[in-house]
Amino acid sequence: MNVVMIILKLIGSLGILLYGMRLMSDGIQKSSGEKLQRTLSVMAGNRFVGLFTGMFITMIIQSSGATSVMVITFVNAGLMTLAQSVGVIYGANIGTTITAWIVSLFGFSFNISAVAIPIVGIGFFLSTIKKRNYKHIGEALMGFGFLFIGLSNLSSVFTFDSENFSWLSKVQNLGVLSIIIGYFIGIVITALLHSSSAFTAIVITLSVNGLVTWEIAAAMTLGADLGSTIDAILASLNSTQDGKRVALVHVLFNLIGNVFALIFFKPFLNLIVFMTPTANIAIRIALLHTMFKVFSAVLLLPFTKQMVKLVCFLIKDKKSSSGDQFQLLFPEGIDIAKTNAATYIIRAEKAISDMCDMCVQMFNGAIVNFSELGQSYVEKNMVEAERIEAYLDDMHEKITHYLVKCESLQVTEHQLAHISLMIQTVDELEDLSDNCYTAAFLMAKSIQREMVFSKEATDILVPYVDMARQFMQLIKQNVNHTFNESQFKIASNFEEQIDAKRKEIKKLSRKRIEDGANVKAELLYIDMVRQIEKIGDNCFAIAKASDKIDK
Repeated sequence: MNVVMIILKLIGSLGILLYGMRLMSDGIQKSSGEKLQRTLSVMAGNRFVGLFTGMFITMIIQSSGATSVMVITFVNAGLMTLAQSVGVIYGANIGTTITAWIVSLFGFSFNISAVAIPIVGIGFFLSTIKKRNYKHIGEALMGFGFLFIGLSNLSSVFTFDSENFSWLSKVQNLGVLSIIIGYFIGIVITALLHSSSAFTAIVITLSVNGLVTWEIAAAMTLGADLGSTIDAILASLNSTQDGKRVALVHVLFNLIGNVFALIFFKPFLNLIVFMTPTANIAIRIALLHTMFKVFSAVLLLPFTKQMVKLVCFLIKDKKSSSGDQFQLLFPEGIDIAKTNAATYIIRAEKAISDMCDMCVQMFNGAIVNFSELGQSYVEKNMVEAERIEAYLDDMHEKITHYLVKCESLQVTEHQLAHISLMIQTVDELEDLSDNCYTAAFLMAKSIQREMVFSKEATDILVPYVDMARQFMQLIKQNVNHTFNESQFKIASNFEEQIDAKRKEIKKLSRKRIEDGANVKAELLYIDMVRQIEKIGDNCFAIAKASDKIDK
C-alpha cells in the first residue's frame, strides 16, 4: 500500500509541476504578445546575435523546445536561413538552464511553498481581468505557484522511509554501468515528459533528499539534454528538408556535447565541484547544466559553416518531380502548447506575402506587356500565366487549410480575428489571379482572331493598366500589415480613379462602335477593361481587410 501511495503522489506531484511549467511558459509567451516570435523571425545573420537572441527568448518562455519549434517553422517559411538558425539553437540550449537555477536557488533555500498558494491566488484573480495582458500575466503567476507546489510535493514524496527507495542505492553501486544507466534514464524520461527542465527539477529533488549521488545526478542531467530534442524531432517530421536539418542541428549540439562530457566525465565533475565549494548539490546540478551548454556552444559556434555542411550532407535535398507544387504543411504530432500560435500565424503571413508576389509577377508578365500583342505574346506569357495560375490555386487551397488549422490552436480573440482576415485576403488574391488570367486570355484571344485595336484604344489603356499596377504594388508592400490613414487614402484614390477611368474608356469604346469600329473587337476590349477594374476591386478589398488588422 505504501508503494502504491508513493506512486500516486509522485504522479500527482509531477503533474502539478509540469502543469505549472506549461502554464507559466504559455502565460509568458502570451503576455509578451507576438514580439518575441517576430523578433526571432527577423533574426540577423550574425551567429553571435543569433546565440544571444535564442538564449534570451528561451530564458523568457522557459522552453528550448518551443524555441526550436519556432525556428523550424521560420526556416520552413524562408524567414530564417539554416545558417542563422544554428546560433539560435545553440542559444536556446543555454537559455533553457534558467529553470534549474530557479529551482536550485528558490526551491530549497527557503519554504517557497508557503507563498506559492498566495501566488496562485493572485494569479487567478489577475487572470479573470478581461484586459489581455493582465490575464496572461495572471496565468504566468499561477504557473509559477503551481511549479513550486509540485516541487514541494515532489520533495515530500522522496522524504518517505528510505527503505522504499533501497533499490536506488543498488543501481548506483555498479560503477561505470551506473553512469550509463543514469544517462539513459535521463534520455527516456525527458523524452516522455517533453521537458528537460522538469526532469532536471526531479533530479535536483532526488539529490537534495540524498536518493541519488552527485555522479548519477550529473549523468541523468546530461541524458536529459539529449532527450529534450524530442520536440524538435517531432516538429520536423512534416517540415521541409531545411526544417529537418534544424532539428538535426539541435540533436547534434547535445550529442556532441554529451560525447565530450562523458569522455571527460570525472574532470568535468571535479571542475563543477571546484566552482561550488559550498557543496550545495542543487547549485552544483544547475551549474553543471549551464556549463555543459556553454562549453558545447563555445566548442561548436566557430564551426557553424561546417555544421551546416554536415547536416546538408546527412539530409540531402529531395529530388521531386513536383517542383511546381506549393508546400505548406501544418505540423502534426507535436505538443502545440509548447509554442505560441503567433509562430504559425507568422508562417502563414509569409506564405500570403509570397502569394501576393506571385500575383504581381503574373500581372506584370501577362498584362503590363499588352502593347506588345502578337504571336510572341502568347508564346512568352500565356504558358507562364497558366503555370502561375495553377500554382496560385494550389497556394489558395493549402494556405486556407493551414489557417483553418491555426484557428484550432490556443489563439486570442485578436489572433482569431487576424486569421479570419488572412483567409479573406487569400480568397481575394486567388480571385485577383483569376482576373489576371482572364485578362491575359482575352488578350491572347484577340491575337488568335486577328483583332486589331486602334491606337487611341491602346494609348488610353496604358495609364489605366499602370494605375492597377501601382495599386498592386501598394498591396504587395503592405499585405499582412496595418494600412495607416495615409495609405488607406491612397488605396481609396486608386479605386476611385480606376472606376472613373473604366467609365471613360467604355464611353470612348461605344463612340468608336457608333463610328463603325469592329464591334467584336470593341466588346472584347471592354471585357479586358472590366477584368482590370476587377483587379482594382480585389486590391481595395485587401486594403480594407488589412486596415482592420490591429497589431
